[in-house]
Amino acid sequence: QLQLVQSGGGLVQPGGSLRLSCVATGFALDYYAIGWFRQAPGDEREGVLCIEYDGGIRHLGDSVKGRFTTSRDNAKNTVYLEIYALEPEDTAVYYCAAGPQCSVISATELWGQGTQVTVSS
Repeated sequence: QLQLVQSGGGLVQPGGSLRLSCVATGFALDYYAIGWFRQAPGDEREGVLCIEYDGGIRHLGDSVKGRFTTSRDNAKNTVYLEIYALEPEDTAVYYCAAGPQCSVISATELWGQGTQVTVSS
């Protein structure tokens, strides 16, 4: 069974940092793009970043430039999202998704279960 298993969310104080993980099970991530999305309560899902199979990074939205980065470790079948200088507005459920390339990542049917990130003092 193809799955994306997420971890790393939690409660963080403003200004802190966090690393989210997205591990593929049942398939190899090597030739997949992995996108990161988030959804805050009452809001629509928002694209964050996407990393192509070759490591190229694409921005999926304009609201998070500069504080978010993504990387992949194909040997561990894992993609990471690192968030710095967290703000309360970053509070959301974060999702990873796998697809053939970043340009079509939103249309994929393979999503992680989501992980809650709460930024609060």
